[in-house]
Amino acid sequence: MAASLSKTWRKSKYLWLLLLPCLAYFIVFRYVPMFGLVITFKNYNTFKGIMASEWVGLKYYRMFLENPDFFLLLRNTFLLGAYKLLFGFPAPIALALLLNEVRTVLFKKFVQTVSYLPHFISNVIVASMVIMFLSPTGGLVNQVIRSLGFAPVNFMMEPGMFRTVYVLSEIWQHIGWETIIYLAALTAVDPQLYEAAGMDGASRWRKLWHVTVPGIAPAIVIVLILNVGKVLEIGFEKVFLMYNPATYGTADIIGTYVYRVGLEQGNFSYAAAIDLFMGIISLIFIWTANTISRKVGETSLW
Repeated sequence: MAASLSKTWRKSKYLWLLLLPCLAYFIVFRYVPMFGLVITFKNYNTFKGIMASEWVGLKYYRMFLENPDFFLLLRNTFLLGAYKLLFGFPAPIALALLLNEVRTVLFKKFVQTVSYLPHFISNVIVASMVIMFLSPTGGLVNQVIRSLGFAPVNFMMEPGMFRTVYVLSEIWQHIGWETIIYLAALTAVDPQLYEAAGMDGASRWRKLWHVTVPGIAPAIVIVLILNVGKVLEIGFEKVFLMYNPATYGTADIIGTYVYRVGLEQGNFSYAAAIDLFMGIISLIFIWTANTISRKVGETSLW
């Protein structure tokens, strides 16, 4: 065993050295802070510290489950995540397939660059742009609506419009960046398969459906499993910046609730308990999706 490890180290020592910073990051910022989860079972007091704070058991978990807003928060979070998965997950796949069919290299690079750029814009700026474009007074969208003879719509004050606005902004912001995964997977598809399909008389659509899509299917399945696990992990920043009291009915999610009770009210134990609870639910989601994928197909995370 020791000899095998020593041989592996000599053969791949530089790769292991490259891995060390990433490993150190996860140990310091992911695993070590897990010790702090003990505050979910304590009435944490910043002056007493974690160890000296009173032990209360499952008090904060029961408090969250018995909260009158529990089902509202869970529904809003789940629906927002489900809509993002339903409409946001296929979008980069479609864009990658379209770009793969483009033969003009300059145009292809231009589209890639334009679609990548929004990913590097902060959520603060994106939320500000959305609010500005949808403004009922001078917003670009309402100017178009007025030009068509209709009355302006205050999108940001309509509870029923919040999910649509949020999902569309997420797709616009991240579609280009997520396309990189599928474009990389497309490079591994054997060109001879296209030639063989062409000799058999396959049309462009047939090649796309029977060669390209199966070629990137493993990447699609893995990304889908990871995204299913993140259904309840809706980005707090953008929701917090875009919602307002008028849209709480559809926009108030668990992340914004944790912010209010954890930072604004100072109930850190309650907020940590909610976060841990949602983490367990997300783990169940990703385990279920992985199990189904392993039984139905041949691709899974483990």
